[in-house]
Amino acid sequence: MKKLTSIVVAGAFVATSLMAGEMVKGDGSSFVLPINQAWAKAYYKATGKKVQYNGGGSGKGIKDSTARLVDFGGTDAPLTPKAQMKHKMLQFPAVVGATVLAYNLPGVANEALKLTDKAIVAIAMGKVKYWDDAMLKAVNPNVKLPHKKIIFARRSDASGTTWNFTYFLASVSKDWRKNYGVKKTINWTSNNVGGKGNPGVSSIIKQTPYSIGYIEYAYAVESNAKVAVVENRDGYFVKPEMKTFQAAAAGANFDPKKGFYTVIGYPKGKDSYPLVACPFIIMPKEKVAADKQITAFYTWAYDNGADIAKKLYYVPLPKSVTDKIKKYWKDNGVK
Repeated sequence: MKKLTSIVVAGAFVATSLMAGEMVKGDGSSFVLPINQAWAKAYYKATGKKVQYNGGGSGKGIKDSTARLVDFGGTDAPLTPKAQMKHKMLQFPAVVGATVLAYNLPGVANEALKLTDKAIVAIAMGKVKYWDDAMLKAVNPNVKLPHKKIIFARRSDASGTTWNFTYFLASVSKDWRKNYGVKKTINWTSNNVGGKGNPGVSSIIKQTPYSIGYIEYAYAVESNAKVAVVENRDGYFVKPEMKTFQAAAAGANFDPKKGFYTVIGYPKGKDSYPLVACPFIIMPKEKVAADKQITAFYTWAYDNGADIAKKLYYVPLPKSVTDKIKKYWKDNGVK
């Protein structure tokens, strides 16, 4: 895989340094930042049309797009039908990705660490404080776990990745659901360090021995981070890889009548990875000219960008879903 850093820089260069010409601008979810910018670069090369997408987190994507500061926003926490109506926004899915538990544990190889769903909750809540805790040793009998404090790396900004991660935690634990809920920002009680965006958390994990944190999978690959094998909803331990992401995404129910509002995290299925997420694109209904440029871009991405998505470890949306999206655009006069 090409370096994400070079892809992101190249994508930003295409968007910001070209000569005069109309350009649509968006920001938000860092989860979808690598693929949006890679698509933007390829789209410009194929069509000569420019699209700019910057990160900043899902909170920024929602805030800026609903305030009409950008043409479109990216968010991993989808707007409910009620919120779409309130802010007069259109919404559709972009791609499917996955959140992984990346760790910096000296002497422990990649994918050597197994984590039960309950252990992930206990680490996030600060109830499991040391790497050699009995809960971790029970499923890792052949792994030498040190008596070192666990440092939990998490997002410091309003984050859709946090929203999806806490959705998983709340699905597993009534205790988490009652005391913390599903949110883009959390008052963490664990021994934690915050980083801005997926790149910030990825950097913390890379630089901090005995740390563990949640990041989008492409960032783990980019930083050569070690990733955990995790227990899924059906009780099987699964690796984060394309086939387990695809198995997880297969059962997603995207309904255009709800502006495609759905959460696909913690899916059923023996082979399903339990921490999948779908970033969404939101755009103001009344900005028809800009909306048509945005839908033209995503039409090209759906039809031509599957290989780009796979190289960055995303799962492209199936044609049955993209056909629904294209009809949704047409029905709303933005295609």
